[in-house]
Amino acid sequence: MQGIPISHFLILSAILFSLGVIGVTIRRNAIVIFMSIELMLNAVNLTFLAFSNYLNNVEGQIFVFMVMVVAAAEVAVGLAIIVAIFRLRETVHVDDIKLMKW
Repeated sequence: MQGIPISHFLILSAILFSLGVIGVTIRRNAIVIFMSIELMLNAVNLTFLAFSNYLNNVEGQIFVFMVMVVAAAEVAVGLAIIVAIFRLRETVHVDDIKLMKW
């Protein structure tokens, strides 16, 4: 990574994060929204690693590890919720799921 400027990593991270935001706002499938959130988390991880390498600091790598732990917990809980909703409603389309409404 020392031959590649940090701006390249930041631009790639911004593109990935933007794709994740677009996926969350446009798509209505719960699984696609879930994957878009994971894409945004990975974009943030790339930013942390780029700055960690640029500053010769280990703290960014520690933050990446913590984000990965939170993402793993999110995957476990989120997928369980999506499967439970699919079994109950037989759809993962966000507009059709109205569990919190009376």
